[in-house]
Amino acid sequence: MLAKLLLGPLLIWQGRRVRATALRLPEAEGERSCDGGALRLLIVGDSSAAGVGAAHRDEALAGCLARTLAAQLGRPVGWQLVAASGHRSVQALAALREAELAPADVLVTALGVNDVVDQVSPPDALAALDAIDAHARALAGVRLSLHCAAPPMQSFPLLPQPLRWFFGQQAARFNAALAAGLAGQPARRVVHLPPALQRDAAALMAPDGFHPGPRGYALWAEALADHIVAALPKVAKHSTT
Repeated sequence: MLAKLLLGPLLIWQGRRVRATALRLPEAEGERSCDGGALRLLIVGDSSAAGVGAAHRDEALAGCLARTLAAQLGRPVGWQLVAASGHRSVQALAALREAELAPADVLVTALGVNDVVDQVSPPDALAALDAIDAHARALAGVRLSLHCAAPPMQSFPLLPQPLRWFFGQQAARFNAALAAGLAGQPARRVVHLPPALQRDAAALMAPDGFHPGPRGYALWAEALADHIVAALPKVAKHSTT
């Protein structure tokens, strides 16, 4: 990529400076699983899945998604979280393989940002996501997989220009590869952040300027819940034909 060649030294310097000076927030407190429920979720991901930017799991992605789905479906929702700050897709795969998985109907992956930051090629990241999906289906019985697209990194307040622009371009490249890789797979879908979160990303972020805040997690969970409710009947029909 020409921009990477021309801006390489500046991008490297900015990246190192961001890593050295960024505010580091902890992962959300709380349990990493909730038993029971007629619908069961398996959430795999990085710091955003782990709830960095929220104080407790109840106001992070896992808690918000389970609560929103339960309200929409009128029944309890169980969930299990396999996530850690800094995980690239291949590291998330390794963590998933080491985890003792409970049965699950739906897989949600929240990955991509660290692949972009660490300059993992989209084909390599997608191969890890494919393996995550296959493992979750084989060991947990997952029927539907929702893969969250990378967020609009060009809107992250933490990142200076031109690093912000560069990562935004790389995130879009990751998302294009993800969409192409999942084309024709009705039981696997790409879910982009809701328009409000993309448009007002900076206003809905945590103080570190890199992760969602509680309201951002709530909007993200609402979008995922809508996709799950709409997709599950179609997946069930497809699996019986």
